[in-house]
Amino acid sequence: MVRDGYIYGVGLVAVAAALVWFTGNWAWGIVPLLLACFFLWFFRDPKREIPTGEGLIVSPGDGKVTETVTIQTPAGPRQRISIFLSVFNVHVNRAPIAGVLTEVAYRKGKYLNAMNPASAEQNEQNAATIRGEGIEVTFKQIAGLLARRIVFDPRPGDTLARGQRVGLIKFGSRVDVLLPAEAEIRVRVGQTVQGGSTVLAAMPGSPRA
Repeated sequence: MVRDGYIYGVGLVAVAAALVWFTGNWAWGIVPLLLACFFLWFFRDPKREIPTGEGLIVSPGDGKVTETVTIQTPAGPRQRISIFLSVFNVHVNRAPIAGVLTEVAYRKGKYLNAMNPASAEQNEQNAATIRGEGIEVTFKQIAGLLARRIVFDPRPGDTLARGQRVGLIKFGSRVDVLLPAEAEIRVRVGQTVQGGSTVLAAMPGSPRA
């Protein structure tokens, strides 16, 4: 479990106990106890089996694939996979490939619904670029309508393993993954994916996971 789960959970249990103690009525403790259970569940951090094999790009988060599209960037054409994380999904984020973290760029912004295509450019977001295995992959943590805090722990220069935990987005959100144009997409729109274990795409010649 993510540390935040214990902070919120224990705090709300303490609130429930205090309310019951001072009022003498156990009913006052129901709401904070239910909220404590919710936060303990929300900040869960299950173990994942990380695929092996050169050139595989795994999902940085849990959720539903909402878009796969080719876009133009200053560096040339890239493929973008967008994943929507509802409040019911695990919100821990993981590194899509193994390599060196070359850049981290945080930007303040709006809190549009993460299903809105405009959220990719206008919402608060954190873009992390990893270079390794002969490729470069950027993934964005994008705040959604309910999300109000993006957490990203590694720093530029750190070496990351594929599927390594790197942070989280609190509550509803979205992650975008920018891939090389020649990458083979292995997911479809509407598919549910798991962070660290679902292969989103692979470079030519990579093994089937």
